[in-house]
Amino acid sequence: MPTASTSMAAAASCRSPLVWFFSLAAALFFASWYLLLDSAAAPTALDARRQGLRPASPGRKCDPDKALLRVYMYDLPLEFHFGMLDWEPGSGGGGLWPDVRHGVPEYPGGLNLQHSIEYWLTLDLLASEQGAPTPCNAVRVRDPARADVVFVPFFASLSFNRHSKVVPPARTSEDRALQRRLIEFLAARPEWRRSGGRDHVVLAHHPNGMLDARYKLWPCVFVLCDFGRYPHRVANIDKDVIAPYRHVVDNFFNDSTGYHDRPTLLYFQGAIYRKDVSTL
Repeated sequence: MPTASTSMAAAASCRSPLVWFFSLAAALFFASWYLLLDSAAAPTALDARRQGLRPASPGRKCDPDKALLRVYMYDLPLEFHFGMLDWEPGSGGGGLWPDVRHGVPEYPGGLNLQHSIEYWLTLDLLASEQGAPTPCNAVRVRDPARADVVFVPFFASLSFNRHSKVVPPARTSEDRALQRRLIEFLAARPEWRRSGGRDHVVLAHHPNGMLDARYKLWPCVFVLCDFGRYPHRVANIDKDVIAPYRHVVDNFFNDSTGYHDRPTLLYFQGAIYRKDVSTL
């Protein structure tokens, strides 16, 4: 049986077909585009999201056969995702994941929103399966054999923002401990061993997120904000996806303009000063 290290090393010599990569990039881009523009919707819808609820509207389960991308998502323990938001199964749904038809765990505001793509894409996959409103570009499937990619729902940016400091008497931060447990989880999975991680999507949008795990998981497809703090062999344009920051600018006061009435997307740089020089 191949070990995790040999599987990861073998990935360097074999990349997925170019068509597969562009399909992934397009699906993630349109998902990000949708979420960015949707945040400029009418105030009532925006207020509902801020309260942790979607505005009421009819939903339907997405058809995997019609999706641009079929995604197998790991059922990671709560500590890797919504547990960081103090969500528990009894407080908004059943089982491991929230029922997004009735409400979603609230995500922290401020600068946290710039790297919240991990949260939105996870919710979008849950919505595709549960029947909540979603564009159905990427659809969750339960059989990994049917999937185009494997999604790793680790909220790495939120983990860094909340758990990167060492809290005595611990000798390491909870963020580093979560990264170590994630590596152990993936190394034991047949899906990872089969492909060496090349078909796995890992979100590390905060430039300081996944500081340890990035050097173990690099055969995967990273979703990043840029390449500024990654060695070329770990992250590069040949395999990874650059996603825009989610803007943190509110609507104009009493602005009721709808989603389809906004032909222009304004891009805001954000409030983080980037010390590193990046080519993208």
